[in-house]
Amino acid sequence: MDKIYIEYQFKINPKEPATEILIAELGNLNFESFVETEEGLTAYIQKEDWHTNILDEVFILQSKEFNIVAEYSEIAQTNWNAEWEKNFNPIIVDDLVSIRAPFHNNPNVKYDIVIEPKMSFGTGHHETTHMMVQHLLQLKLENKKVLDIGCGTGILAIFAEMKGAKPIDAIDIDNWCYLNSIENAERNNCNSISVYEGDASLLNNKNYDVIIANINRNILLIDIKIYANCLSSGGILLLSGFYKEDFRIINKEAENQNLKLNGELTKNNWMSLKFVKQ
Repeated sequence: MDKIYIEYQFKINPKEPATEILIAELGNLNFESFVETEEGLTAYIQKEDWHTNILDEVFILQSKEFNIVAEYSEIAQTNWNAEWEKNFNPIIVDDLVSIRAPFHNNPNVKYDIVIEPKMSFGTGHHETTHMMVQHLLQLKLENKKVLDIGCGTGILAIFAEMKGAKPIDAIDIDNWCYLNSIENAERNNCNSISVYEGDASLLNNKNYDVIIANINRNILLIDIKIYANCLSSGGILLLSGFYKEDFRIINKEAENQNLKLNGELTKNNWMSLKFVKQ
């Protein structure tokens, strides 16, 4: 039976960085899906996880820096896959990589990633995924040991394996992402990906040639030191999930950890950086 969801419509002014912070806070309250809109954000939570005062726990709504107005309504039982089939378009990167659902036609590009489009797939953060894929396209990954931290649906780990990386660890703190990454790795016939539920605390005594971290600014700033300690000499760290305005603080922390900037991409005010360990 289809689950019942509560839909919230948030009007946000100014949108940045409030939208990113709001998504992070709502995610901690079991909201499952976030779609960025012209006015702000649409967010969904299962009715069984919801209560009328749930937003009282969201600190950014009390901030005087932003004007955020919320309205909510109950969504009738819906065939979500049918909804995604109507609204979710495949992602094509540089005419070489496709990220699509099973119901899309195969575009016959070099790398074809098939993801089951469940509720949490619609994050609205395709810019960051797009840029991380672009970075990975430029790397030689054959037999490289790779970490995808904050793996979400497992897209980047899957693409790394398609490019010859092995072994690959994929980690996410969210149980749904953990389970969905396992499902998507199997769907794409991946044999070198190990998926774990947790955070950077799982990285003690680990070593990687390439680390992929598409998360958010605050977590990256806390964990860059951990990533650097896990990288082999000459190893590569790819970061995304933050805005251009965050470049200086991210780059400064990376420099503090002996990481040298080696490439950058921007898309719709989002940014992705490539660092090399000295």
